[in-house]
Amino acid sequence: MQCILQENTCFTVYFGRTNIDKKLRISDKAVVLFLLVILVCPLKVWSQSGDIAVEELIMMGFENVSCTDTDDERVYVMQNTAYRLQGVGMAKAVDVIQAVGMPDNRNCRIVVLDNNVPQYSLFYEWQDNDKDGKADVSRADWEASYELGDSWKIASKTKKKNRSLYKTDIVVYPKVNFRNYVISKIYTFQININPTLEVSLWPGNKLIGQVIFPVLNEYGKMYGQSQIRQGYITISQDYRWKNLFLTGTFGTFNNMRWGGDLQARYVFKDPRFALEGEFALTGTSWFNNWRWKVGKMNTLTWSVGGSFYWPKYNVQFDLHLQQYLLSERGVHFQFVRHFRYTSIGFYAMKVQHAGNHGFNGGFRFVVSLPPYKYKRKGYIPRVLPPTNMGIMYNAGNERTYGKSFAPRADRNYGTVNSFNPIFIKSELLNY
Repeated sequence: MQCILQENTCFTVYFGRTNIDKKLRISDKAVVLFLLVILVCPLKVWSQSGDIAVEELIMMGFENVSCTDTDDERVYVMQNTAYRLQGVGMAKAVDVIQAVGMPDNRNCRIVVLDNNVPQYSLFYEWQDNDKDGKADVSRADWEASYELGDSWKIASKTKKKNRSLYKTDIVVYPKVNFRNYVISKIYTFQININPTLEVSLWPGNKLIGQVIFPVLNEYGKMYGQSQIRQGYITISQDYRWKNLFLTGTFGTFNNMRWGGDLQARYVFKDPRFALEGEFALTGTSWFNNWRWKVGKMNTLTWSVGGSFYWPKYNVQFDLHLQQYLLSERGVHFQFVRHFRYTSIGFYAMKVQHAGNHGFNGGFRFVVSLPPYKYKRKGYIPRVLPPTNMGIMYNAGNERTYGKSFAPRADRNYGTVNSFNPIFIKSELLNY
């Protein structure tokens, strides 16, 4: 076998005998090697712009970053821990990828993680009218959904850079409670400062340890007087299976509870609709005279229901049947409108044995707290405020019935919505 390299870089392979022995001859192994180079080089070219984008994203503070190329699409994986507003952070990431990291003649997908668990993806579909095979793309061309794509199994195995595991945050939660139960005062207050250590030890895991420093307590002895005490001490695990999101948590919670809690959320193919459930087995947990005391874990609480998201106004409607801490049952309805920096909503409920014939209601809101960008420096712990701070107003002044608890210090309806692809899409268009 002989091969003649011609001036136009094309080559012809002759099989059998030939009388051009003086021409360049190469062995069978050389031909195989040459063909491998031809096949491998395009893959290397594919990955170069992806590697540049990965390094840019890491410099911006994104974690768990990787880039995977397949025949059909390029898949970026990342977790935003630098920008406090998830919509803003993903808009920044999209801008970088559009500038230096778009593949030629293929689709592009961005899979977004939270605590190393995939939440949603942004997908750009390559169009035949893209000039010279290069994507002329804007933010409006990206579609947001819970779908992860056929290449996710391959992309999930790609080694990630700037891993988030073992990196520690010390989050200082301010806690302000007020009520008008006393005739002689308009309001009585309870104000605490709660520094909280948060760290992930493996994918989906979150370990939280909190200490409560009381600043003002007009609520009485049962609320710990002025004693420094433990708050949340929890270990939790997040898991996703298809469109089912699960979170299990064990430890001490707020509202003087300890025990185990399981939350589940299933999102339909139409992402506006979702089913939700929560089941918990807890006991009492309180701190008095510098001693922590717990009761038997024998109280069952649960909540089942669903939600609808109205994309035009970023409004979420929730309706749940619930069993509360005194085994009373009720119906809870709320609607919340989400903005970039805040979420504002109203709720109504009817509960067994409660006053006002069981009816109660009020409003609630959360506000995002600055600074809005806070990069990590290696494994040095960050000290920062929480992502947002919320207040709920109990208009019916119900003191006993319809009470529950929150199993995680770092989550509320504002933080959960920040990973809603419908909300993220609106932020891409408006930021």
